[in-house]
Amino acid sequence: MAELILLKRPSAEQIRQITALYRGEGWWDGEGEEPEVVARMVAGSLVFVAALEDGRIVGMGRAIGDGLSDAYIQDVAVEKGSRGKGLGSRIVRELAERLEAEGLTWIGLIAEGGSEPFYKSLGFGKMEGAVPMVRKRPWK
Repeated sequence: MAELILLKRPSAEQIRQITALYRGEGWWDGEGEEPEVVARMVAGSLVFVAALEDGRIVGMGRAIGDGLSDAYIQDVAVEKGSRGKGLGSRIVRELAERLEAEGLTWIGLIAEGGSEPFYKSLGFGKMEGAVPMVRKRPWK
C-alpha cells in the first residue's frame, strides 16, 4: 500500500516526479515548470500530500488558503498505473482532515469535468449560486 507523506521542501528528485504528475494530467506543457516554481508551490501550500510507492511519488494533492477561514484543494493527481486503488480518495481525505484539524470549516475545490462523482463520494457538493471563474496570465 502507498505511503502518504507531507512535503514542504521537496528534493530535486521529488520535484522531477511532481512535475511528471502535472505533465501526465496535461496541466503543464513546458511553461512554468522550472524546479524553483515547483519548490515554491509546495512550500507555499497549506498542505501538500504526496503518495509514495516504492519511494517514488505516484500521487499528490495540495491545499491553498489563508490557514484560518477557508482553503481550496487542488492539483489532485494519481499516476495512471497507480489508479483504482483508492489513492486519490486517501489523498483528498488526508488533506481535508488536516485542514479541519487546523479549524478550517470551509474547504472548496473545482472539479474537472468527469470528476464530480469522485468528489461527491468524499462529501463535496455543488456550490449553489456560484460559478467557477478564472483569470490567467502567461508565466513570462
